[in-house]
Amino acid sequence: MLRITTLIENSAGEHLALHHEHGLSFFVEKDGRGIVFDTGQSGAFIGNAARLNIDLSAPDYVVLSHGHYDHSGGLKSLADVSGTFGLIVGQGFFREKYGFRNGAQQFLGNDFDEAFLKAKRIGYSFAPEGASEILPGVFVVSGFPRVHDDERINPRFVLRTPDGFEPDAFGDEILLAVATPRGLVVLLGCSHPGLKNMLDVVRERIRLPIHAVLGGTHLVEADEASIDKTIRYLGESGIERIGVSHCTGDSAMSRLKAANANFFHNVTGNSFFIE
Repeated sequence: MLRITTLIENSAGEHLALHHEHGLSFFVEKDGRGIVFDTGQSGAFIGNAARLNIDLSAPDYVVLSHGHYDHSGGLKSLADVSGTFGLIVGQGFFREKYGFRNGAQQFLGNDFDEAFLKAKRIGYSFAPEGASEILPGVFVVSGFPRVHDDERINPRFVLRTPDGFEPDAFGDEILLAVATPRGLVVLLGCSHPGLKNMLDVVRERIRLPIHAVLGGTHLVEADEASIDKTIRYLGESGIERIGVSHCTGDSAMSRLKAANANFFHNVTGNSFFIE
C-alpha cells in the first residue's frame, strides 16, 4: 500500500485546522516504511502531521529536494522530535543560495549546515547521479541534463562563492520516485532543472511508466511558449494523475486544468492512495 500525504503546501485544503505556507512537504508511507520528502519553510508541517494522525517520530529517511528555505526550513524542527532518520540531499546542497531582486541579493538557502547535522548525530549522504534505490521500490533520482531548451533557470538565482556570485544551475536538485503496480509516482520539489528534463531522466533511469506526478514545477516563472510545451508534454505522456502546485503558479495551473482532465490542484492535507 502507498499513501502520500501533503503535509504542507501554499494553499489550504478542506481541513481548515491545518497550517499552510509557501513551501512543500510530503510524507510517503509504503509497506510500513516512512519517508519525509521536503520539510516546508518552518516546523508547521509537524503539527499538521499530528492533526492527520501521522507519526513523524521515526521516519526511515528525510529527502530534501534542494537547498532552498521553503523545502528545507523545517529540518531543524524535525530533528527535535526525531533524530533517527537518515538524511539524503543532492550534491552541492550546502552551497549558499541567493536570489537577486530589486537591486539586492536575498539569502534563500538552508538555516543549517553540516556541523549542525553532526552535532545532532544525524547521518546524511549525498545522492549519487542516477537512480538510487533507498528502500524497496523507492528511488532517489539526481543528475538532469538540459535537453529541453525552453527549460531555462531564471538568472536571478545565484550561488555565493569566494570569488563572488555565479549562476545557480541547481545541480543539487533531486526527486523521489515510488514504484507501484500502476507505475511510478514521482515527487518533485521545485523542478528547477525543468520538469520535462527531470521526467525524461526518470524514464531513462528506472524504465517504468509514470503513473502520477506530484509537487512543484516552477512554471510560475516560465513564459507562455514554455508552458504550452509542458502542457503538450504532459498530455502526450500517458501520466494519469498530475497533482502539481506550490511554485507552478496560478496561470499554469489554470491552463493545465483546462487542458488536461488528469490534473488536480494538490493542496495541504491531500492524501494520494494506491492500494
